Amino acid sequence: MKLIRFGDPGKEKPGVILPDSSVRDVSQFTEDFDESFFKNEGIIELQNWLEENGSDSPVVSKDTRLGPPIAKPSKIICVGLNYAKHAAESGMTIPKEPVLFFKAPSAVCGPYDDIIIPKNSTKTDWEVELAIVVGKRASYVDEADAMDYIAGYVLHNDVSEREFQLERSGQWVKGKSADTFAPLGPFIATKDEIPDPHNLALWLKVNGETMQSSSTADLVFNVPFLVSYISQFMSLVPGDIISTGTPFGVGLGLKPPRYLKPGDVVELGVDGLGTAKQNVKAWQQRN
Repeated sequence: MKLIRFGDPGKEKPGVILPDSSVRDVSQFTEDFDESFFKNEGIIELQNWLEENGSDSPVVSKDTRLGPPIAKPSKIICVGLNYAKHAAESGMTIPKEPVLFFKAPSAVCGPYDDIIIPKNSTKTDWEVELAIVVGKRASYVDEADAMDYIAGYVLHNDVSEREFQLERSGQWVKGKSADTFAPLGPFIATKDEIPDPHNLALWLKVNGETMQSSSTADLVFNVPFLVSYISQFMSLVPGDIISTGTPFGVGLGLKPPRYLKPGDVVELGVDGLGTAKQNVKAWQQRN
Protein backbone atom coordinates (compact mmCIF):
# COMPACT_ATOMS: atom_id res chain seq x y z
CA MET A 1 0.00 0.00 0.00
CA LYS A 2 1.16 3.51 -0.79
CA LEU A 3 0.21 6.27 1.66
CA ILE A 4 0.07 9.91 0.59
CA ARG A 5 -1.04 13.23 2.02
CA PHE A 6 -2.49 15.80 -0.32
CA GLY A 7 -3.67 19.41 -0.28
CA ASP A 8 -2.34 22.82 0.64
CA PRO A 9 0.54 23.09 3.13
CA GLY A 10 -0.73 22.63 6.66
CA LYS A 11 -4.12 21.39 5.41
CA GLU A 12 -3.17 18.02 3.97
CA LYS A 13 -5.55 15.06 4.03
CA PRO A 14 -4.62 11.37 4.02
CA GLY A 15 -4.92 9.31 0.88
CA VAL A 16 -3.72 6.14 -0.81
CA ILE A 17 -2.56 5.14 -4.26
CA LEU A 18 -4.52 2.03 -5.22
CA PRO A 19 -3.11 -0.79 -7.41
CA ASP A 20 -4.95 0.68 -10.42
CA SER A 21 -2.91 3.91 -9.85
CA SER A 22 -5.96 5.89 -8.81
CA VAL A 23 -5.49 8.22 -5.85
CA ARG A 24 -8.18 8.07 -3.17
CA ASP A 25 -9.08 10.26 -0.22
CA VAL A 26 -9.25 8.15 2.97
CA SER A 27 -10.04 10.95 5.41
CA GLN A 28 -13.31 9.17 6.16
CA PHE A 29 -11.19 6.46 7.79
CA THR A 30 -8.45 8.48 9.53
CA GLU A 31 -7.73 12.12 10.18
CA ASP A 32 -4.05 11.81 9.27
CA PHE A 33 -1.03 9.56 8.95
CA ASP A 34 0.57 10.39 12.27
CA GLU A 35 1.80 8.72 15.43
CA SER A 36 -1.71 7.75 16.49
CA PHE A 37 -2.43 6.12 13.12
CA PHE A 38 0.66 3.93 13.14
CA LYS A 39 0.57 2.89 16.80
CA ASN A 40 -3.06 1.76 16.55
CA GLU A 41 -2.48 -0.79 13.78
CA GLY A 42 -3.60 1.82 11.27
CA ILE A 43 -2.08 0.13 8.24
CA ILE A 44 -3.89 -3.17 8.85
CA GLU A 45 -7.16 -1.43 9.68
CA LEU A 46 -6.88 0.78 6.60
CA GLN A 47 -6.26 -2.23 4.36
CA ASN A 48 -9.40 -3.86 5.71
CA TRP A 49 -11.40 -0.66 5.28
CA LEU A 50 -10.22 -0.23 1.69
CA GLU A 51 -11.43 -3.70 0.74
CA GLU A 52 -14.98 -2.53 1.40
CA ASN A 53 -14.73 1.19 0.73
CA GLY A 54 -11.79 1.77 -1.60
CA SER A 55 -13.75 1.99 -4.82
CA ASP A 56 -16.25 4.37 -3.21
CA SER A 57 -13.69 6.74 -1.72
CA PRO A 58 -13.37 10.15 -3.38
CA VAL A 59 -10.87 10.32 -6.23
CA VAL A 60 -8.05 12.83 -5.75
CA SER A 61 -7.05 14.77 -8.84
CA LYS A 62 -3.53 13.99 -9.98
CA ASP A 63 -2.98 17.74 -10.23
CA THR A 64 -3.40 18.10 -6.47
CA ARG A 65 -0.28 19.01 -4.49
CA LEU A 66 1.30 16.16 -2.56
CA GLY A 67 2.53 17.02 0.90
CA PRO A 68 4.94 15.00 3.02
CA PRO A 69 3.32 11.57 3.40
CA ILE A 70 3.63 11.60 7.18
CA ALA A 71 2.36 14.25 9.58
CA LYS A 72 4.62 15.75 12.23
CA PRO A 73 7.17 13.02 12.98
CA SER A 74 8.42 13.42 16.54
CA LYS A 75 11.99 13.17 15.29
CA ILE A 76 14.10 12.60 12.20
CA ILE A 77 17.22 10.59 13.00
CA CYS A 78 19.83 10.57 10.25
CA VAL A 79 22.81 8.28 9.74
CA GLY A 80 26.00 9.88 8.49
CA LEU A 81 28.76 8.30 6.39
CA ASN A 82 26.79 5.09 5.85
CA TYR A 83 28.16 4.46 2.34
CA ALA A 84 31.89 3.81 2.08
CA LYS A 85 32.47 5.92 -1.03
CA HIS A 86 30.57 8.86 0.47
CA ALA A 87 32.79 8.72 3.55
CA ALA A 88 35.82 8.78 1.26
CA GLU A 89 34.61 11.76 -0.77
CA SER A 90 33.92 13.62 2.49
CA GLY A 91 37.50 12.97 3.63
CA MET A 92 36.33 10.84 6.57
CA THR A 93 36.92 7.24 7.60
CA ILE A 94 34.19 4.62 7.66
CA PRO A 95 32.77 4.78 11.19
CA LYS A 96 33.02 1.80 13.54
CA GLU A 97 29.52 2.61 14.80
CA PRO A 98 26.74 4.57 13.10
CA VAL A 99 27.12 8.36 13.13
CA LEU A 100 23.78 9.77 14.28
CA PHE A 101 22.41 13.29 14.06
CA PHE A 102 19.01 14.92 14.14
CA LYS A 103 17.15 16.91 11.55
CA ALA A 104 14.47 19.28 12.83
CA PRO A 105 10.93 18.12 12.01
CA SER A 106 10.20 21.70 10.90
CA ALA A 107 12.43 20.98 7.88
CA VAL A 108 9.88 18.56 6.44
CA CYS A 109 8.15 19.50 3.19
CA GLY A 110 6.49 17.80 0.24
CA PRO A 111 8.26 15.91 -2.55
CA TYR A 112 7.64 18.61 -5.15
CA ASP A 113 7.93 21.67 -2.91
CA ASP A 114 10.71 24.19 -3.47
CA ILE A 115 14.06 23.92 -1.71
CA ILE A 116 14.76 27.32 -0.20
CA ILE A 117 18.45 28.18 0.13
CA PRO A 118 18.85 29.62 3.64
CA LYS A 119 19.82 33.19 4.36
CA ASN A 120 23.63 33.59 4.18
CA SER A 121 24.08 30.14 2.64
CA THR A 122 26.67 29.46 -0.05
CA LYS A 123 27.02 25.67 0.27
CA THR A 124 23.58 24.04 0.08
CA ASP A 125 23.98 20.42 -1.03
CA TRP A 126 21.87 17.43 -2.07
CA GLU A 127 21.63 13.89 -0.63
CA VAL A 128 19.28 11.16 -1.87
CA GLU A 129 18.42 8.67 0.88
CA LEU A 130 16.26 5.69 1.77
CA ALA A 131 14.32 6.52 4.93
CA ILE A 132 12.56 4.16 7.33
CA VAL A 133 9.17 4.91 8.92
CA VAL A 134 8.86 3.47 12.41
CA GLY A 135 5.64 1.53 12.97
CA LYS A 136 5.55 0.95 16.71
CA ARG A 137 7.33 2.01 19.84
CA ALA A 138 10.85 0.59 19.93
CA SER A 139 13.20 0.52 22.90
CA TYR A 140 16.17 -1.83 23.30
CA VAL A 141 15.13 -3.86 20.27
CA ASP A 142 17.14 -6.92 19.22
CA GLU A 143 18.42 -6.83 15.67
CA ALA A 144 16.63 -10.12 14.92
CA ASP A 145 13.29 -8.46 15.75
CA ALA A 146 13.96 -5.03 14.29
CA MET A 147 12.04 -5.45 11.04
CA ASP A 148 8.85 -5.95 13.07
CA TYR A 149 9.08 -2.30 14.13
CA ILE A 150 9.07 -0.88 10.60
CA ALA A 151 5.88 0.46 9.02
CA GLY A 152 7.38 1.30 5.65
CA TYR A 153 9.88 3.32 3.67
CA VAL A 154 10.01 6.75 2.06
CA LEU A 155 12.23 8.73 -0.30
CA HIS A 156 14.17 11.54 1.43
CA ASN A 157 16.38 14.35 0.14
CA ASP A 158 18.63 15.14 3.12
CA VAL A 159 19.40 18.69 1.99
CA SER A 160 22.47 20.01 3.80
CA GLU A 161 24.26 23.34 4.21
CA ARG A 162 27.92 22.34 4.38
CA GLU A 163 29.32 25.54 5.87
CA PHE A 164 26.75 25.48 8.65
CA GLN A 165 27.32 21.75 9.12
CA LEU A 166 31.11 21.51 9.02
CA GLU A 167 32.64 24.95 9.41
CA ARG A 168 30.53 26.58 12.12
CA SER A 169 31.51 24.25 15.00
CA GLY A 170 29.23 22.06 17.07
CA GLN A 171 26.66 19.54 15.90
CA TRP A 172 25.75 18.77 12.28
CA VAL A 173 22.12 19.63 13.03
CA LYS A 174 22.76 23.30 12.16
CA GLY A 175 23.45 22.38 8.56
CA LYS A 176 20.56 19.97 8.28
CA SER A 177 17.50 21.71 9.66
CA ALA A 178 16.62 24.76 7.59
CA ASP A 179 13.03 25.01 6.38
CA THR A 180 12.47 22.77 3.30
CA PHE A 181 15.63 20.72 4.01
CA ALA A 182 13.67 17.44 4.35
CA PRO A 183 11.52 16.79 1.29
CA LEU A 184 9.75 13.46 1.87
CA GLY A 185 7.77 11.33 -0.54
CA PRO A 186 5.88 11.15 -2.83
CA PHE A 187 4.49 8.29 -0.72
CA ILE A 188 5.21 5.89 2.08
CA ALA A 189 5.48 2.36 0.72
CA THR A 190 4.33 -0.05 3.40
CA LYS A 191 6.83 -2.75 4.37
CA ASP A 192 5.19 -5.43 2.22
CA GLU A 193 5.86 -3.31 -0.88
CA ILE A 194 9.64 -3.40 -0.32
CA PRO A 195 10.61 -7.03 0.36
CA ASP A 196 14.36 -6.28 0.34
CA PRO A 197 15.39 -2.74 1.36
CA HIS A 198 19.03 -3.71 0.80
CA ASN A 199 18.76 -4.07 -2.98
CA LEU A 200 17.31 -0.77 -4.14
CA ALA A 201 18.80 1.54 -6.74
CA LEU A 202 18.85 5.20 -5.71
CA TRP A 203 19.79 8.20 -7.81
CA LEU A 204 19.75 11.99 -7.95
CA LYS A 205 20.08 14.48 -10.80
CA VAL A 206 20.74 18.22 -10.81
CA ASN A 207 19.54 20.03 -13.93
CA GLY A 208 19.27 16.67 -15.68
CA GLU A 209 22.85 15.60 -14.88
CA THR A 210 23.20 12.42 -12.83
CA MET A 211 25.13 13.22 -9.66
CA GLN A 212 24.35 10.18 -7.49
CA SER A 213 23.73 6.62 -8.67
CA SER A 214 24.17 3.70 -6.30
CA SER A 215 22.41 0.90 -4.44
CA THR A 216 21.36 0.29 -0.87
CA ALA A 217 23.38 -2.91 -1.17
CA ASP A 218 26.35 -0.67 -0.35
CA LEU A 219 25.05 0.41 3.06
CA VAL A 220 27.70 0.06 5.76
CA PHE A 221 25.07 -0.55 8.47
CA ASN A 222 21.88 -2.22 7.26
CA VAL A 223 18.26 -1.47 8.10
CA PRO A 224 17.61 -3.88 11.01
CA PHE A 225 20.96 -3.04 12.58
CA LEU A 226 20.14 0.69 12.48
CA VAL A 227 16.70 0.27 14.07
CA SER A 228 18.18 -1.90 16.81
CA TYR A 229 21.20 0.33 17.35
CA ILE A 230 19.26 3.59 17.60
CA SER A 231 16.75 2.00 19.98
CA GLN A 232 19.56 1.42 22.47
CA PHE A 233 19.92 5.18 22.93
CA MET A 234 16.36 6.51 22.62
CA SER A 235 12.80 5.32 22.27
CA LEU A 236 11.54 5.34 18.72
CA VAL A 237 7.85 6.18 18.44
CA PRO A 238 5.44 5.44 15.61
CA GLY A 239 5.94 7.84 12.74
CA ASP A 240 9.58 8.59 13.50
CA ILE A 241 11.86 8.78 10.47
CA ILE A 242 15.29 7.11 10.24
CA SER A 243 17.22 8.29 7.19
CA THR A 244 19.84 5.71 6.32
CA GLY A 245 22.52 7.84 4.66
CA THR A 246 23.53 8.97 1.19
CA PRO A 247 25.84 7.46 -1.43
CA PHE A 248 28.76 9.19 -3.14
CA GLY A 249 28.14 12.05 -5.56
CA VAL A 250 27.22 14.96 -3.30
CA GLY A 251 28.35 18.46 -4.19
CA LEU A 252 30.81 18.58 -1.31
CA GLY A 253 32.80 15.71 -2.82
CA LEU A 254 33.22 17.16 -6.31
CA LYS A 255 36.47 18.78 -7.36
CA PRO A 256 35.88 21.65 -7.22
CA PRO A 257 32.82 21.41 -4.95
CA ARG A 258 29.49 22.33 -6.50
CA TYR A 259 26.46 23.56 -4.61
CA LEU A 260 22.85 24.35 -5.37
CA LYS A 261 21.89 27.79 -6.65
CA PRO A 262 18.57 29.47 -7.40
CA GLY A 263 17.07 28.09 -10.58
CA ASP A 264 18.50 24.60 -10.19
CA VAL A 265 16.19 21.59 -10.44
CA VAL A 266 16.79 18.49 -8.31
CA GLU A 267 15.24 15.15 -9.27
CA LEU A 268 15.68 11.97 -7.23
CA GLY A 269 14.31 8.49 -6.73
CA VAL A 270 14.61 5.13 -5.01
CA ASP A 271 13.32 1.86 -6.46
CA GLY A 272 9.80 1.22 -5.23
CA LEU A 273 9.50 4.64 -3.58
CA GLY A 274 8.76 6.82 -6.58
CA THR A 275 10.47 9.99 -7.70
CA ALA A 276 10.53 13.58 -6.45
CA LYS A 277 11.44 16.91 -8.01
CA GLN A 278 12.35 20.17 -6.27
CA ASN A 279 13.05 23.61 -7.70
CA VAL A 280 15.70 25.59 -5.87
CA LYS A 281 14.91 29.17 -4.83
CA ALA A 282 16.63 31.88 -2.84
CA TRP A 283 15.51 32.80 0.66
CA GLN A 284 13.36 35.94 0.86
CA GLN A 285 12.16 37.91 3.85
CA ARG A 286 8.51 37.15 4.57
CA ASN A 287 6.09 39.89 5.49
